[in-house]
Amino acid sequence: MGVIDLTTFAAEVGADGPVTISGLGTRGGPVPEVRCVRAPSGIDWVQPDEMTVACGAATPVDELVAALAEHGQTVALPPGGTVGGALAVGHSDVRRLGYGPVRDVLLQARYVSAAGEVVKAGGPTVKNVSGFDLPRLLVGARGTLGFLGDVIVRTRPLPQHSQWFTRATDDPSATFQLLYKPISVLWDGGAVWALLEGHPTDVAEQAALAGMVACKGPPPLPTGSRRVIPPAAVLACTGRFVAEVGVGIVHHTDPWEPPARDARAAALAAALRHELDPSGRLNPGIDV
Repeated sequence: MGVIDLTTFAAEVGADGPVTISGLGTRGGPVPEVRCVRAPSGIDWVQPDEMTVACGAATPVDELVAALAEHGQTVALPPGGTVGGALAVGHSDVRRLGYGPVRDVLLQARYVSAAGEVVKAGGPTVKNVSGFDLPRLLVGARGTLGFLGDVIVRTRPLPQHSQWFTRATDDPSATFQLLYKPISVLWDGGAVWALLEGHPTDVAEQAALAGMVACKGPPPLPTGSRRVIPPAAVLACTGRFVAEVGVGIVHHTDPWEPPARDARAAALAAALRHELDPSGRLNPGIDV
């Protein structure tokens, strides 16, 4: 197995002056008017038996998914953009209910610190990880704690069968309770959609029990705001929205100002960021 060389990438990041990082621009792009760098790309190795894969952070997610499909596997990252971008933003796609959050995907990361040094965090398998779980801090940090260079992520088997279903309803809870381990359940106030996976016969029987019919896919997600609310509060949503039932993510047409972070949590986040990037040179101006 090879190891991606991060020497050039680390040198480009350097140790002085503000710097930002860019992937494909799918999830926000680089900080304007700041020197920009790009991580290495390419798949280093795939270990189907261990259900892990190593790749450069700038590897397109769609390219990785296509390569893993040849081994009958996939990865629980949102489509589009790069692997590093998906991890840095930390937003799961609509399969989070069944596949879990993005932070559970990352096993090991080698990143470039604010000092321009390559740092390894985590381990190639779950059993090798001990001590402070730094990879989980990197997920969702938007590059403010370090720039991902290469990663080892866990894979999962491709389902035997995968199908979206829908039915009209003003209350998704009854449908939700009838489904066995749905991968995703979405609701827009008037209809519910569910992604079911498994043996084709089992999937069809589940859908029939819930009174659902097959459809081409989920509804378009509004892009005005992505809100995080208690899962039980989804039923109180108003306006034009698509909610991820059981997860508490609401995609809304209207903008949204998230509530202020708890003072203690905000102080801890600020202290951590200062510890890892004292001068605030990594993705300056990005608020996480």
